Amino acid sequence: MRFDRIAMLDWSSARGPKRGKDSIWLGTAGAGASPPLNLPTRASAEAALRDLVRAPGRLMIGVDIGFAWPAGFAHGLTGQPRALAVWDWLASRIAEGPAGPNHRSVAAEANRAFAGGGPFWGDGTRAGTPGLSRTRPDLPPGMAWHRGIEMAARFGRVAPKSMFQLAGIGAVGAQALTCIPVLHRLCSALPPGDIAVWPFQPVDHARVVLTEVYFSLLAHRLAEALPQYPCLDAAQVDLLAQAVMRLSDQGALAAIMAPQAPADQVQDEGWILGAGHHALLQQALG
Repeated sequence: MRFDRIAMLDWSSARGPKRGKDSIWLGTAGAGASPPLNLPTRASAEAALRDLVRAPGRLMIGVDIGFAWPAGFAHGLTGQPRALAVWDWLASRIAEGPAGPNHRSVAAEANRAFAGGGPFWGDGTRAGTPGLSRTRPDLPPGMAWHRGIEMAARFGRVAPKSMFQLAGIGAVGAQALTCIPVLHRLCSALPPGDIAVWPFQPVDHARVVLTEVYFSLLAHRLAEALPQYPCLDAAQVDLLAQAVMRLSDQGALAAIMAPQAPADQVQDEGWILGAGHHALLQQALG
């Protein structure tokens, strides 16, 4: 499996326009590559993605958000044990407004589908959101805080943040809620079969492939290269794009695109590109 271009996107759920550290960055490698691009708003990032997919050639876009939630969430919310059913559900509800995205109220709506008032939590607004707890609630029966892949891809002793946590230092839930509708619109804008979401859909014949990525797979190389970049976000989109592009050129992408989990679990919880292969990704940078 080979691609002409690789793009890596570092997302942000910031309420207003933002540049620099902890904002949206887009890195590219391969045909037409340019230095990392800092995008101040989600609207400008969506426009940049549309420009990317309109260009000729085969393209992989890696996005540093969770593409799915822990097992049981999709079925509890939509009646289907498929992550992409959650994409459809979110895309029909989440929108940007003058005060920012409405993802907190949508998370509260999702909570009503489960017993006990969970599982989303972490309301950082002053006024609060009915149905969204500021503190971690009890989990619905049979559900875990983390996906299997999140625990498999962890580094050291630090546990990853739960996809259900929307606010607080290191929280990742809001990024997924605000980005997935953008990716869903990107999929809807292209002809059927032209774009695929890995690992949920077949990718062999898709011209554009969306993947979930985790920049910490390059942790050691990022630390070495950081002085060459304006911030960590710029370094990680650039280096991971370069690493995956080189593996593509070598015909070695199949090694990092084979989820090490049962097919039903992968459809429900997703997988991270390159999980278990961080050494191969680091070696690709030379």
